[in-house]
Amino acid sequence: MTDTHALYAVSPLDGRYGGRTAPLSPYASEAALMRARVRVEVEYLIALADCEATPLELAIDDRKRLRGLYNHFAEEDARLIKTLETEGYEEFEATNHDVKAVEYFIRHNLPAGSDASSWIHFGLTSEDVNNLAHRLLVGDAVEDVLLGELFELQDTLSAMAREHRDLPMLARTHGQPATPTTFGKELAVYAARLGRTAARVREATDNLRGKLGGASGTYAAHVAAYPDIDWQAFAEAFVTDLGLEFEPLTTQVNPCDDLAALFDAFRSVNDVLLDLDRDMWLYVSDRYLGQEAVEGETGSSTMPHKVNPIDFENSEGNLSKANSDLTFLADYVTTSRLQRDLSDSTVKRNIGAAFAHCLIGYKKTAAGLSKVVPNEHVMRDELESTPEIIGEAVQTILRREGQEDAYERVKAVTRGKDVSLEDFQDMFDELDVDEDVREELHALTPAGYTGIADDLVDDVPK
Repeated sequence: MTDTHALYAVSPLDGRYGGRTAPLSPYASEAALMRARVRVEVEYLIALADCEATPLELAIDDRKRLRGLYNHFAEEDARLIKTLETEGYEEFEATNHDVKAVEYFIRHNLPAGSDASSWIHFGLTSEDVNNLAHRLLVGDAVEDVLLGELFELQDTLSAMAREHRDLPMLARTHGQPATPTTFGKELAVYAARLGRTAARVREATDNLRGKLGGASGTYAAHVAAYPDIDWQAFAEAFVTDLGLEFEPLTTQVNPCDDLAALFDAFRSVNDVLLDLDRDMWLYVSDRYLGQEAVEGETGSSTMPHKVNPIDFENSEGNLSKANSDLTFLADYVTTSRLQRDLSDSTVKRNIGAAFAHCLIGYKKTAAGLSKVVPNEHVMRDELESTPEIIGEAVQTILRREGQEDAYERVKAVTRGKDVSLEDFQDMFDELDVDEDVREELHALTPAGYTGIADDLVDDVPK
């Protein structure tokens, strides 16, 4: 894509963010879909040749030539298919049908006089080709691009969690000071959540399902031509050879429950990262995290001092857009009027756009994490200035010692009041407890009240 083209692109995915979304082009572009359709049609033609009941024969060189159509698919091939669809080419009139154009493209590339011509797209409906092509592209996009970004993010979070496992900081529940935690433990929570949700994405990808049942899912045309062939077994072998699970019961369209499950899995991933983005933004706002300034970068058009958390904000926007698109896709692709309507065709062309917003979000979260640096002194200063947070520990120890009014006593000292560590010390001196318990209470500090937070980091897989 040229810089000029990017400036005039309708979508920021191909414009402003074109460089970041480029890794998805081999899977989400129109040319990619054409290539995948060619692959399905060619492999289906070869499978028919391997069927003993059909008279079709393809020599080794013919098979190699046919597979070369998709293995070496080039820009001029995509342009020819588009020409066949919209204008016609040589003896072929314009198809005004994208899958029929692929059929003519393969015919055009057969050797003169080949008897394979009549077997291309034999007994198929366009949805047989499209549902397989889309899943091949979706599966590869997830495996080759998106999952790699997610696992790198998980590795980054895990590494940061281990590095800062024992760095204490004030926690907040309902936005208010709460039992302290460690920065590493909080990152470990996100690393674990991301690992689980990414595993759901992988599982859903491994369970993508394809159909090859003809115009209404009954194999009617196939059976009419060759009633003695077990066409369902043929279809299952063909679909599984492509690396997909087989969907035996369909209308003309694949029900797409598998795609909906994948989109929902991505939404779960994105929800985790949205939560992370917002927490990182708040930590930056509270000065718990500093940001490394990029030389020459402008933070604000009017305030020269600012270093804004723009990566987390950009990620939040893109992941929110992705989730909106993924929700729409999951709801839409699983419905069809009776056996078939065409509305899902244009909708499925937007899967790549949803994935592109995901990809931008993942890259931006990673960029944000690469710039943040914990402000340890800020974290410790805030802990020391909020001594009331040890109240939970105090009343719990006193409960252990059998004091039924422990909660109420601590509440009277702390709730709604400015309290110091010395106030607690005075309270401890007045308590009717054993001396070893008094010493235990005196040893309590906000920074030391983090439980086993540092050990919990080890629960994140390395």
